[in-house]
Amino acid sequence: MRMIKALTAIAAMVLIAACSSNSDQQQAAAATTTVTPGSVADFRQNVGDRVFFDTDMSTVNDQGRQTLNRQAEWLKKYSNYQVTIEGHCDERGTREYNLALGERRANAARQYLIGQGIPAARLKTISYGKERPDPVGSDEAAWARNRRAVSALQ
Repeated sequence: MRMIKALTAIAAMVLIAACSSNSDQQQAAAATTTVTPGSVADFRQNVGDRVFFDTDMSTVNDQGRQTLNRQAEWLKKYSNYQVTIEGHCDERGTREYNLALGERRANAARQYLIGQGIPAARLKTISYGKERPDPVGSDEAAWARNRRAVSALQ
């Protein structure tokens, strides 16, 4: 009987130690993934800094509107930031065409944010056309990720 009690006590201590170790690991993992509210990292991670477009389009779609709505709410809360909206395109098309399309995409995102109450003076645009691919690639997946407008906080 004593042996069973001793083994039960040892098993309980091992279980408590294991749970404590897991809790410490979970807390450490949570600490590394949290960001400071109102920081650039907070904006990128919790709000989203990019809006994606269909091929040859500069119209903000439903998913883009959702992202821009989150951006507008965040920017209202943290009014100390200026924003440069970067227009990007995939690698297809001429340099001139893509610069113009990137400008239309950046302006579409800017106009949407203005419509949500963000002062125009806080928002500027720039087009990079196809000059800054992210990711680099010549397939539909890469092209889809490069058809974007990125809100870069200043």
